[in-house]
Amino acid sequence: MSDSRFEPSMVSAPSAAMPRRHFLWNQGGGLGAIALAWMLDRDRARAANQQLSSAIAPHFAPKAKRVVQVFCAGGVSHLDTFDYKPELERMDGKSLEGKGENIGFFGQPGRLMKSVYPFQQHGKSGAWVSSLLPKLAECVDDVCFIKSMFAKSNNHTPAAFQMNSGFTLNGFPCMGAWLSYGLGTENENLPAFVVLPDPRGLPAGGSIHWTAGFLPANHQGVAFRTQSGDPVPDLQTPGNLSAAGRRADMKLLEAMNRDFANQHQGDSAFAARLRSYELAAQMQSSIPEVTDLSSETESTRRMYGLDEPDNKGFAKNCLTARRLLERGVRFVQILNGGSFGSPRINWDGHENMKENHDAQALTMDKPVAALIQDLKQRGMLEDTLFIWSTEFGRSPTTQGVGAPGRDHHPLAFTCFLAGAGVKKGMTYGSSDEIGYAKGENQVTVPDFHATILHLLGLDHEKLTFYHNGINRRLTDVHGNVIDAILTG
Repeated sequence: MSDSRFEPSMVSAPSAAMPRRHFLWNQGGGLGAIALAWMLDRDRARAANQQLSSAIAPHFAPKAKRVVQVFCAGGVSHLDTFDYKPELERMDGKSLEGKGENIGFFGQPGRLMKSVYPFQQHGKSGAWVSSLLPKLAECVDDVCFIKSMFAKSNNHTPAAFQMNSGFTLNGFPCMGAWLSYGLGTENENLPAFVVLPDPRGLPAGGSIHWTAGFLPANHQGVAFRTQSGDPVPDLQTPGNLSAAGRRADMKLLEAMNRDFANQHQGDSAFAARLRSYELAAQMQSSIPEVTDLSSETESTRRMYGLDEPDNKGFAKNCLTARRLLERGVRFVQILNGGSFGSPRINWDGHENMKENHDAQALTMDKPVAALIQDLKQRGMLEDTLFIWSTEFGRSPTTQGVGAPGRDHHPLAFTCFLAGAGVKKGMTYGSSDEIGYAKGENQVTVPDFHATILHLLGLDHEKLTFYHNGINRRLTDVHGNVIDAILTG
């Protein structure tokens, strides 16, 4: 007896014969690469009856429902951006004494060096910002500076990995993956966690900064290809395949899959795989739409500096981030800076602070300030948490006597938060008189992460995942919420 699901009246054949191998490649290569991280583990989790859209409900009412993180790779100098030190100006050129052993990465102690930029106070809050960042200086009344950050490592990859995952070792889930696991997604047509790498290259360590680690693989960040016009590989139908042929392929594939599913109705894993590929098909329309900036107004384009070559394409990432957040993506990570290079393509100002930071600020200052202002004017900053971070600061001394650069410095540096649940125009914590060590209210990376989770309605001690005999968490066994910076 014939099966009507395969009759010619229901499934039209492609206009030209296609070898079986090519047909299978079109299905696997065309759809399978779109959301691979989601597909591979989603079926296994569904088979275990795990709720994938939201694995854990919020522990209490959240202030924020989405997050955008700007991560400046290479180590931004707090002393040349946000942490003004008049005493360092007075001691310029003198030896560093009484602070203990040198903790620079290269171990080349030099002389104390004042900021290479003048500082001014800005806004009603009177926050000090150097001339390096004139656009971010306009945003000081909307942000909360944390000037007493402390990191465990003076090496880029482990320090950056700690800022993104809570650990200096590889293999642990990053913050975006934890949020995807804890809160799920608000838009089934887009990933919960999207990463927008710097078009110039990936940071030291590459994709470990958006790994799901031991969490289910569907929580891994989906990194867009920001250096090309094709954000996700194999998103478009091959040019040599007609629209009618593509529809015929899909109808036949759907019929085969449904027939198999009907014959194996207890196989939930297969049903989950079908749902994953349906999601991939939906992303074929949702991702091109969100990354198409042609509908943005000319004033918006100018605000971000979209057509200015100095930002090296970073402005496009910031504007794309806003569009992703508007469409329900839970966590967007924007990376500013790649790994090393000559000249360096990140904030690693070893050789010459001014030359390095001048170049990097041109990529970052205007687009990031525009993103904050854009979120604010659209009313989105009220329920969006904005994070600006880097892996460590720079030393108050030069890297070598008579040299114009600064070495790595993890003992005290600056990050800032803005948006939902965060006090505006505030500075919390301080470094000492020359920016070498903590002054008041030291903030560790686990404290930073605990506060971020708290703003999203998650108790950092309860957001756990059982792995290798331990209930693991983003903050390990540490971390305290920084209550002083939170609104009521």
